[in-house]
Amino acid sequence: MRIHFICFVLLTSTAVLLSSCGEYDDSVTETNADSSSSTDDTTSSSTDTTLSAPSNLTATGSAGQVILDWTTLSGASSYTIFWDNSTGVSSSSDAITSVSTDNYTHSSLDNGTVYYYKVAGVASSGTLGTLASEVSAATPLPAPDNLSANGANNTIILTWASVSGATSYTLYWDNVSGIDSTDTTITSITNDNYTHSNMDNGSTYYYKVAAVNSSGTGTLSSVASALLSADIQGSQTYNSHTYAITSSAMTFAEAKAAAAALGGYLTTINTKAENTFLTSEFYGTYGNAIWIGANDIDTEDTWIWDNGTTSGDDNLTDTICNATSDDCTPSNATWADNTTRKWNSGEPNDSGSNEDCANITNANGFWNDLPCSQSLYGVIEFE
Repeated sequence: MRIHFICFVLLTSTAVLLSSCGEYDDSVTETNADSSSSTDDTTSSSTDTTLSAPSNLTATGSAGQVILDWTTLSGASSYTIFWDNSTGVSSSSDAITSVSTDNYTHSSLDNGTVYYYKVAGVASSGTLGTLASEVSAATPLPAPDNLSANGANNTIILTWASVSGATSYTLYWDNVSGIDSTDTTITSITNDNYTHSNMDNGSTYYYKVAAVNSSGTGTLSSVASALLSADIQGSQTYNSHTYAITSSAMTFAEAKAAAAALGGYLTTINTKAENTFLTSEFYGTYGNAIWIGANDIDTEDTWIWDNGTTSGDDNLTDTICNATSDDCTPSNATWADNTTRKWNSGEPNDSGSNEDCANITNANGFWNDLPCSQSLYGVIEFE
């Protein structure tokens, strides 16, 4: 009986041990499976890395826009631009998304303002990459309009239209044409005008002006010029030509000689706009009639200009006489609108058979012929 009991206990213990060994093997298998799965997840996560920052980001400002450019970033499916008008741009700043190229033109911006930018690549997963270093660019203030240079003896008075947002103006000037930002400057002008004094007579001076504010110096204006001489006054610029009035009233021949001595000629008027400008600037201010270059001194009814241009030689608006008959008494010449006449009603009429020189005779800009011996101020033109 004792032998049988021992065998039974031994057999029972062996079964329990084998059972335990089986359970242990299953546990090891599950643990290994879980470990393999965890390793796969870690590997997948490590391949989804953040894109580096785009390099060589630049910003170039011009009127109303900033052009951005950067080096193409490998792995980027698009780019996002962050921007502001103050420094310290971050991913919470205003954003321009889905930019598909390595450049962008930011338009419809305010002039006279500094803008700041950063750019980041975007991965195909939509993950935003590292932001580039901040860059900035200014949109310059616009050029002042209507720059005018009015020259008299040793002095030039400059005026221009004020620019919104400007805190001051800078004038650029020289006594040779071709003014740019490398020329001599007059800075910190707080008004929309300036008097340039103590200048040399006998020279032509050229000017451009630019508006200035905290963002920098704006776009330069168109050029204006004025000729200084003791023999002329009221120098003005129009359509890249300089005009002046003689310093006193004189005969047509004397005005013609004064113009030639200064390198100019009694004005040739080619357009209605030019005629309006001369009337506005010189008529009335310097007398109730002013000499222009038209005359028929050499041959009656054959009108020419002082600079040698023949009436209507280009079949354009320099036509002086357009009479239907051979005689130009009176003329029916009109400006390009084919409506507005050039001459006063019934003129030229060669009254007394000695009226051979033309003048602007009234505030409407109409012309008249007078004896060349009369004393009037003469309008001189310089190219």
